[in-house]
Amino acid sequence: MALAARLCRFLPARRGAAPGPRPPTGAAGGRGAGGPGRVRGSEVRGNPGAFRRSLMLSAWSYLGFETYQLLSPAAVVHAAAKGFRVEEILQQADYLYESGETERLYQLLTQHKDSDDAELLWRLARASRDLAQLSGTSAEEKKALVYEALEYAKRALEKNGASFAAHKWCAICISDVGDYEGIKAKIANAYVIKEHFEKAIELNPKDATSIHLMGIWCYTFAEMPWYQRRIANMLFAAPPSSTYEEALGYFQKAEQVDPNFYSKNLLLLGKTYLKLQNKKLAALWLLKAKDCPARTEEDKQIQREAAQLLAEFSGKN
Repeated sequence: MALAARLCRFLPARRGAAPGPRPPTGAAGGRGAGGPGRVRGSEVRGNPGAFRRSLMLSAWSYLGFETYQLLSPAAVVHAAAKGFRVEEILQQADYLYESGETERLYQLLTQHKDSDDAELLWRLARASRDLAQLSGTSAEEKKALVYEALEYAKRALEKNGASFAAHKWCAICISDVGDYEGIKAKIANAYVIKEHFEKAIELNPKDATSIHLMGIWCYTFAEMPWYQRRIANMLFAAPPSSTYEEALGYFQKAEQVDPNFYSKNLLLLGKTYLKLQNKKLAALWLLKAKDCPARTEEDKQIQREAAQLLAEFSGKN
């Protein structure tokens, strides 16, 4: 059972990212992750409020960003390295994140990778992960970036254990690393991932992406095939488990916190109701997913999947 792959497949996708919960969640971090997001694979549309916050920037910051966009990448790095206050760096980072400027964002934040600021570090974890997800990133580079992202997320937690976004991105990055560590590590990591998502929700109950990603965790283990359960039982005395009812509760709560925040949450509500044999409510949510405005390639894929599921079970009636 490739938990990391499953979580990545469900995570929200950002503009400029290869489709792949990039989370609930974004994992915040989103559409959310920090953010899940835009949580690529959850900021997340990981940080659903980041764009709104960007609209409230001061006139100075706005003009600074306009100038920033005109600078070459080298000039941007040079300016960032001259000692902008952390708050200014974070404003620039959020602007670039919402603009889908993944490479520039990574370039900006890596100039401050030795920072002790948790807010900067979890954003750097997110940026590293987002860069890993780009279609032009090689397999070797992706692996290095995935482990790099996890280190930044861990450091963010060390600096501020009360940061919900740090917990969320730590969970997402641990899941990513599981792709390289084998099935035993993946199952063992599932416990840690769950703990971080639960802590993120406890610290910020209004972050829809964290709630969505917790729903994905439950859905993944509820859907685990029998042969994978057998392997898990051989490796662990009490392997992780969940139910579709638990997953449904999280997806519903995410929708209550931030209605229509992420088309994949709508889709998963429909799919979970299908698993629970409630076709009436499944049709309701699948129709919402199909009709949700498509802003990204991932949204278009969700529309197609929802339409296909609707056609399949409608044809059987």
